[in-house]
Amino acid sequence: MHDDRRLIEGRLRRTLQRIEAAVWSAPVPVELGRWDAPGEPVPLEEGLAADYADAEVGDRWGPPWGTTWWRVRATVPAAHAGRPVDLRLDLGFDPLRTGFHVEGLVYRADGTPVKGLNPRNQWVRVADDAQGGEEVELFVESASNPLLLGGGGFDFTPSPLGEKETAGSEPMYSVVRAELAVFEQEVWELQQDLEVLGQLAAELPESDPRQWQLLRAIDRAFDALDTSDIAGSAPAAREQLAGVLADPARASAHRISAVGHAHIDSAWLWPVRETVRKVARTSSNVLALMDEHPELVYAMSSAQQFAWLRDHRPEVWAGVVERVREGRFVPVGGMWVESDTNMPGGEALARQLNHGKRFFLDEFGIETREVWLPDSFGYTAALPQLIALSASQWFLTQKISWNTTNRFPHHSFRWEGLDGTRIFTHFPPADTYGSEVSGAEVAHAARNFSDKGDATRSLLPFGWGDGGGGPTREMLARASRLRDLDGSARVEVERPDAFFEQAEAEYPDAPIWVGELYLEMHRGTYTSQAKTKQGNRRSEHLLREAELWASTATVRTGAPYPSEELDRIWKVVLLQQFHDILPGSSIGWVHREAVANYEAVAAELEAIIDRAQAALAGEGDVEVVFNAAPHERAGVAGGAAGPSAASGGAPVEVTTDGDGWVLSNGLVRAVVDARGLLTSVVDTATGREALAPGSAGNLLQLHPDTPVDFDAWDVDAYYRRTWTDLTDVSSVSGVDGGVRVVRSFGESTVTQLLTLTPGEARVDVDTEVDWREREKILKAGFDLDVTTERSTAEVQFGHVHRPTHTNTSWDAAKFEICAHRWVHVGEPGYGAAVVNDSTYGHDVTRRDREGGGSTTQVRLSLLRAPQSPDPVADLGVHRLRYAVVPGAGIADAIREGYRVNLPLRTVSGSGAAVEPLVSVSSGSAVVEAVKLADDGSGDVVVRLYESLGARGSATVLAGFEFGTIDTVDLLERPLETAGVQVVEGGVTLALRPFQVVTLRFTR
Repeated sequence: MHDDRRLIEGRLRRTLQRIEAAVWSAPVPVELGRWDAPGEPVPLEEGLAADYADAEVGDRWGPPWGTTWWRVRATVPAAHAGRPVDLRLDLGFDPLRTGFHVEGLVYRADGTPVKGLNPRNQWVRVADDAQGGEEVELFVESASNPLLLGGGGFDFTPSPLGEKETAGSEPMYSVVRAELAVFEQEVWELQQDLEVLGQLAAELPESDPRQWQLLRAIDRAFDALDTSDIAGSAPAAREQLAGVLADPARASAHRISAVGHAHIDSAWLWPVRETVRKVARTSSNVLALMDEHPELVYAMSSAQQFAWLRDHRPEVWAGVVERVREGRFVPVGGMWVESDTNMPGGEALARQLNHGKRFFLDEFGIETREVWLPDSFGYTAALPQLIALSASQWFLTQKISWNTTNRFPHHSFRWEGLDGTRIFTHFPPADTYGSEVSGAEVAHAARNFSDKGDATRSLLPFGWGDGGGGPTREMLARASRLRDLDGSARVEVERPDAFFEQAEAEYPDAPIWVGELYLEMHRGTYTSQAKTKQGNRRSEHLLREAELWASTATVRTGAPYPSEELDRIWKVVLLQQFHDILPGSSIGWVHREAVANYEAVAAELEAIIDRAQAALAGEGDVEVVFNAAPHERAGVAGGAAGPSAASGGAPVEVTTDGDGWVLSNGLVRAVVDARGLLTSVVDTATGREALAPGSAGNLLQLHPDTPVDFDAWDVDAYYRRTWTDLTDVSSVSGVDGGVRVVRSFGESTVTQLLTLTPGEARVDVDTEVDWREREKILKAGFDLDVTTERSTAEVQFGHVHRPTHTNTSWDAAKFEICAHRWVHVGEPGYGAAVVNDSTYGHDVTRRDREGGGSTTQVRLSLLRAPQSPDPVADLGVHRLRYAVVPGAGIADAIREGYRVNLPLRTVSGSGAAVEPLVSVSSGSAVVEAVKLADDGSGDVVVRLYESLGARGSATVLAGFEFGTIDTVDLLERPLETAGVQVVEGGVTLALRPFQVVTLRFTR
């Protein structure tokens, strides 16, 4: 029987090749014209009206990132009468690279979009039932995007093609085919029958009689097929397969909800401007497919991508709106983009949900219910609460299947976040967001599903993705055949919400996973493209300031609130939190534009802040200091300003004994040796030394950084075994308030200023690096004299604990972690924190202590130098700030983290104090945002959270006249919240650990 199986499978492979060649017949050439658009893409009207030159098959075309318009003219031959006729156009497509190079969008002469062209979709229907003599005129806007994937799979080789300036201008592609041909429907149907049955048979065990039923039926079909007349004999061959195709699925068969999908990266191996076109091509393809297949349901995430269609491709948008209203083109996700969730701040994630859900409500009247992030690189423990606060109830991803160390134990479960909120979550067990609905994928989904016996359903997103393309008629054909087929899971094309409703209902006791969903891969994304990350951090804090001071100025002085400006700026920042932009895993073009966007955003926000502070400060020449950071005497206020708001405290003393420098400000005493390293950091309140015996703080270390698979994405654990301590110095000198250290290594130079600030209990390190290394990672370490089994890292609206040991494989896998403004390590009665202004990657490890015991080393990952997809990533000058805070508790870490990111601002004014709009009585309640309501009512919206992970209460008092106070969701709609009591001047809240509460004060 083994021999029989080998022969049948070999016969299947060869016969399918012959059948594929016979799907179209009677080809005739078409008249082809071309126009190469100069520079960037042009509007539709310009492309249609261009002066087309003659072209023909074999012509070379397409410089990197170019646009060529094609005009196709033809007359349907009389011989094609009574048959379906297609235009077949192959512009140099590689079927293995769908979405990654050549693509096109077909238009009629009047500008109506027809469909997209891509390597798996090279045809356009011109007549369902040709009469003969029909005149055909079509136009194709084609993109000659360079192929940046080498070899098979995701193989990246450093390439100059990721920047238009270095990509060159030589044509990369050739026209392979341009013809009209008859579509042989029965031949195509036979192809689908054989592919489905062959793939199913290959997945069944030999012990299953069903496998041999399928193989024998396939063998009989071959006997009935005349390979010299495939079109004529295809019906007879299909008759031999009809019986096995009609056998119903087993009662116990796994149930798969298949959803049309095209995960389109908002930028990655192409710039944002190209994504706008990708979305239009894919959406056009979907709309055309829906015309022929009423069963198709298509899910598209990212409000930003819908907005691009509305604003740039209204001819496509109109069709999308119609299908959305029918319920077949389904907005999902509820976020502005498929965001990274590790690095965006808490308020930014809240705004991702606010802007995303608001767009779908405003445009379609649809309340999306799922958060849809199939490809982001790990998921913060803050997300479940934010999902619930956005009036969503489900979460989907599949990325955790990429874990390289541990297999995640569930596919359907309840995910519990920081505050105890639980969200029903699903990981598609097919382990893909771009299924072809192949037999292998469907069988893998059923076998792989971890929750058998308790649950019976999974979701399967199908369609070409990453670079777009979406579902195809072949995928729908497979889904149709697998709907109820013996030996297979049952496949039903349906909406995502239909799946979630059924899956949640059948699994009420789904298991619980507590805490972050840490991806055991792509840890380098916490560090790659430092300027992009710095732009994000700075933008988030400038937005905080702009909203705070603009709101205060509006309420106190009547100054206009810049709502439209802030809305637009937020959307720029949210777009750049997409999971291949902020993580640093896009081509150089993307990051160059991101940095420019951040610079423009910063200029606009600084202007908004300046106007608001000028209005608040009034006339005069007295210095008024504005503080938007947490206020140690009033929890975190909505911001206070006045002549006494600046930090006080003893002046900084810098002394030297010839071998080093001693810095002291009455709160901290720090010693810098002749190597420019910290050898002592003592908080004078306790007299305890923060640094471990015999160690050095602010030790820069350089590691080789050559990950196995993905340069910009990964750091692999073996990098830690090899390093160079950067202890040689070019110069060390005392300066006002501190010590200046200059080092050179390799081709790079680093200049550091170690300082104390009056009234501040921390040692600041201001670092400027002229970074010229390649495939290296630069770390800055502090070996702290603390023994602890866990570190604490700030995440959105709270913090998480992670092990410092490697007891289990789960612990060991977290060798690089993400933190926001601070990392804290402590033991009973004492701790220390390391805070930063733009760094996300860290590692925290246990070390042997001189004299016995163990210490804890905290290191910041300052810079990397990956080679792909951007071969010059991070090269250049960077300025980074971080600090060590001795004797710190968690509350101190929170305070100092805000301070290093929100420096004081001084303006000239009357000298009168500007009281905060809101003040908070509890030290553990932190105000994260103060703004005016989105609806333009002038209501004041305040978002705060419990920051210490402790149950408690907080009283929020308003410094202005108000009417009512409501707790609201992230879209600022009324929300029932327990433990709220209105008091004179404000409200008292009973807060659970890490609870986020949004208050709306009517005016």
